[in-house]
Amino acid sequence: MQLIARRFDNGQLVRITIESRWIKQINPVECTKVNMQENGFGQEKQTGHRHPPTADAVSTRKLAAADSWPWVAPGLVDLQVNGYGGQEFSSPDLTVEKVLGIALAMDRFGLVRFCPTITTNSREVTEHALQTIAQACQVPEAAQRIAGIHLEGPYISAQDGARGAHPAAHCRPPNWQEFQQFQKAAKGRIRILTLSPEYPESQEFIRQASATGLVVAIGHTAATPEQIHQAAEAGARMSTHLGNGCHPVLPRHRNYLWAQLADDRLTAGLIADGFHLPPDVLKCLIRAKGPQRCVLVSDLSGMAGLPPGRYRTNLCELEILPSGKMVIAGQQELLAGATLPVGEGVVNAMRYAGLDLSEAIRLATEAPCRILGIEPHRLVPGSPADLVLFDLELEEKQNTQDVQNGQMKNSPSRPQENTKTTPPLLQFHVRATILGGQRVFGNFS
Repeated sequence: MQLIARRFDNGQLVRITIESRWIKQINPVECTKVNMQENGFGQEKQTGHRHPPTADAVSTRKLAAADSWPWVAPGLVDLQVNGYGGQEFSSPDLTVEKVLGIALAMDRFGLVRFCPTITTNSREVTEHALQTIAQACQVPEAAQRIAGIHLEGPYISAQDGARGAHPAAHCRPPNWQEFQQFQKAAKGRIRILTLSPEYPESQEFIRQASATGLVVAIGHTAATPEQIHQAAEAGARMSTHLGNGCHPVLPRHRNYLWAQLADDRLTAGLIADGFHLPPDVLKCLIRAKGPQRCVLVSDLSGMAGLPPGRYRTNLCELEILPSGKMVIAGQQELLAGATLPVGEGVVNAMRYAGLDLSEAIRLATEAPCRILGIEPHRLVPGSPADLVLFDLELEEKQNTQDVQNGQMKNSPSRPQENTKTTPPLLQFHVRATILGGQRVFGNFS
């Protein structure tokens, strides 16, 4: 397989040769301006996407100007995916088939690895979800895509605001014996645990968990600044979606946000979908932490991918607006989850924080791999051929449809099994995803 695209790190137009699962060669390509249609570039397929031609298809023709070709980067990695298409991972209805369906759906977003995330629930539901995901990982297609499980809760704050949408009835202090049962149910696949260090048991738990290689993240917390720093000293390494899952009102100076921002031992997970963090906040967080201590996550809800409309859940009635913003139904400010993939965070990190493409891509490739302790893929010969080809839409466009959507009368009352998933128009347009040297999404011709 060969493809032609612009490198994300320096903009150079290159021809990438893939053999088996590996990148064999990367060679620079000279280009001249020609008619786009002569290349077969820009042709519309039934999917409505433009597709880059293969290198073989244009080997005897002149190439278009470099800026007309898609970008290429290592495939994206997302540490926080709660579900997709109407299905949460934290659910008594989860099946192996549903896990596989969600895993395959991530191909369209340029993901090559992700962490199914199980949020706070009863012990029975949590163990069922862990066992089901572990069973799904016996299927090669799921195992190839799932980097590990992220257990977000139940050891988080029960306080309103801090717990977010997690049910208070199941929020509790950390229990090492119970967690070992969770890890047993998961067959050792829990890689990240989000907890609150506010409990007396938290520090010793963090030490025990960190000693096993588990990534302990701080989130949904009411901890004091001192408890935050003690958690980092005990081995906590990450802040889960910093700036979200917080009390609406905090002390001006002494609070857990400043403490996490100041502690260099903690990498900040950021939901940069344009809704969870206002542009000024995202800019300040990235600049204060530095890109080297930030990682982008999507925090995709199980409702992600469903068409705009109202949906009833076991918690409340939700509404997905045409922009992709998901809110508690009947208003447009109180968020109820995320529906946009992590690639949107790449664009927003560029737009709002002033990062260049190379820096922003690394927040969704190298940074999550570093958290997980796995070798990041690179655009070099000999590296695994796990790639994403994409276009960028950096011009900010105001969405006026959200106002109209608030008055929709025929919104669906609940997600249906056969509902067609139609994500909103994205700024990070994935042309193709290559996993293990095979095209798993998009077309080249």
